[in-house]
Amino acid sequence: MEANFSNERILVCVYYGPNGERLIRRGCQIANMLKAPLYILTVDSAPFDELDAEKVIYIEQWKKFAESHPSAQFIIKDNEKRPVAKVIAEVARQNHITQIILGQTAQSRWEQITKGSIIHALLHEIPFVDLHVISVSRYIRDEEGLFEKGIRAYLVKSGTEYRLTFSHTKDIEYEGIFFKEVGTDFDNGIFRFMNGWETRQVQVTDGIIRDLKNMDLNKIDLNNTD
Repeated sequence: MEANFSNERILVCVYYGPNGERLIRRGCQIANMLKAPLYILTVDSAPFDELDAEKVIYIEQWKKFAESHPSAQFIIKDNEKRPVAKVIAEVARQNHITQIILGQTAQSRWEQITKGSIIHALLHEIPFVDLHVISVSRYIRDEEGLFEKGIRAYLVKSGTEYRLTFSHTKDIEYEGIFFKEVGTDFDNGIFRFMNGWETRQVQVTDGIIRDLKNMDLNKIDLNNTD
């Protein structure tokens, strides 16, 4: 006799970047434990046919996971102009979701007070749903042992660049994890942070970040200091 599904229904909210897979794994664990159906949601303000190749690859990976998992369903809300929290709440109501898993945003305390956070918005929109907020990973895929264990760090705007600091002040623009290169006396390495829903990792050279464009760790040249 087959086991009955519980009344729980799990929704994982993912965005492009390395943290998405981690969120899905956590959702899968909870769904399996509770014998509950699993939904995977991504929201994008652009139409699907205007997404770049990297984003499409992530979407295809999430679709394949949903197809391979017996109780999973993938949902994409593209060309969305509404606030993300509104879209998540709508999907949660339509699918009778009881638990939501999402990544931690990188808002400073001041931004949370003045603008509000997606967490607060969801608590207001769907107070009957349990929220699981997963922090940015303190580990990166590093088979060659090039980086030390990640530590909490912050970025402060300095002209057209960003300066890495380990002190929390009112001037910080981003909060995240710094992975220092092994064997260096300077602050060289990788800074990982959340920009909205997107997980980014950028190169740090002598404590300075010149470009916030997301970088592929497999393509980073640690000897490049230009």
